[in-house]
Order: sequence, then C-alpha cells, then structure tokens
Amino acid sequence: MGREADAGAGAGGRSARSVLRTAERRRRRVERLEARRFTERSRRRRVTWLVSLGAVAALVLVVLFTAYSPVFAVRSITVQGTSRLDAAQLQAALADQVGRPLALVDFGRMESELAAFPLIQSYSTESSLPNTLIVRIVERQPVGSVAVPAGGFDLVDPAGVVMSHSDARPDGFPVIDVTASAVGSPGFLGAAAVLRSMPADLLAKVDTISAATPDSVMFTLGGGGQKVVWGSEANSSLKALVLDKLIGTQNAEKSITYDVSSPESPVVSG
Repeated sequence: MGREADAGAGAGGRSARSVLRTAERRRRRVERLEARRFTERSRRRRVTWLVSLGAVAALVLVVLFTAYSPVFAVRSITVQGTSRLDAAQLQAALADQVGRPLALVDFGRMESELAAFPLIQSYSTESSLPNTLIVRIVERQPVGSVAVPAGGFDLVDPAGVVMSHSDARPDGFPVIDVTASAVGSPGFLGAAAVLRSMPADLLAKVDTISAATPDSVMFTLGGGGQKVVWGSEANSSLKALVLDKLIGTQNAEKSITYDVSSPESPVVSG
C-alpha cells in the first residue's frame, strides 16, 4: 500500500511538472508571437512613415521645380479690365517681369510701376501656367468735373483723384462746386457719394452740385436751372422717385426749388 501511494505521488508530481512545462512553452510561444507582431507593426509604421516622407519630399521637389524652373518663367503679360487705359502701355511698364519664374515675380516693383497710372484704382494678379502673368485692372470711374482756377476742368473720381484735364467742360458730367468744400473734403465726398447713388436718368439732368457738409448736398438741374435740396446720400432711391413725381407736376421753365431731404414730406417752393 505504501509503495502504491508513493508511485501515485510520483506520477502526480511528473504530471504537474509536465503541465508546468507545457504552460511555460505556451507562454514563451505567446511572447514570441507578441514580439513578432510588435516588430511587424513597428516595421509597417516605419515603412508608412518613410513612404509618406518620400511622397512629401517628392511633392516639394515638384513644386519647387514648377515654381522656380525657367521652364515656367514669365513669357507674356496679359492685362484685363482696361477701357480708358492703354493695355499696351501697362504691359510695357511691366516688361521687366518677363523672364522671371512665376513664383519670383517682383510684386513690389509691379506696384511701383503701376502707381504711375492714376487711373488704376486697384489691381490683382494671377499666374497662368506655364508662362503667363495675368493682371486684372479696376479703373477709377469719373463722377464729375471741377473747374480749375488756372483755367479748364479736371475730371475727377469719387475720391477726388484727377483722371484727366481739358480746356472745355467734359460732356456728360456735372460740375462739382468746390467753392465751399475743397476737393477731398467731407462736403466734396458727400456730393460725390450722392452722384454715385443717383439713378442714371436723374444723373443725366444734374448740371452743378455742391455741399458744405455731407448732409447738405444741393444741385441744379439743366435747362431751367431749377434747384434741388437733397441732403445726404441716405434714401437716394426714394428721393429720386419723389423728385421725379414732383418735377412732373411743375413747369420746367419756372425757377423752383425742390426739397426732398425728407422724402416723406417734400417741399416745393418757387
């Protein structure tokens, strides 16, 4: 009985050791698999990172080549948006940009060259591959003329910038009286703003306009010399509508003053 018990105990010990060895082998196998998976993930991350870095580097090289290569140098300059200005003169002024890579166009020099043309209000540029520089011009628009003390008339835009000079009064533009308000003053700017806000049919009837302040704009109509007290540029559409109705009820030959500064309660006096 004792030997059988000892034999059983020995068999049980061997069985336990076998289980432990099996468990140890499994643990090592799992650790090796985990280590292999970790290594593979790290390798994939490195490969992905290297591929991405290579793609970025290639893109940068392509961009640099595209931007700075003589292949993409300026060969022609296209000027758009001009009517009063001569596009050929602008192209000639910007000719020193020809031969530069599009990415190296000297915009500071461009600004300096275009500043010599007072009719330019603003401009923008666009590069059109492979070799064209596009310059879009916004020209100043004349709003009226100003009598010059030395003689003649200056055609000016709403900011008072002189666009041209002529001995005779320019056709189609009212004379802005600067006796009380000099060019560029608040009164002048107020009168210019009113002219810009007028409907075309009313603007065509304005002969002279003046304003001591932006809120005290007055003008005369061509023909009979009738006067209009306009006030500020506010409610210009309504004022124009009311004025048109009032003019239709009066004799165009009479000396009449229309006050539409408060268009809800206009006044006609003569």
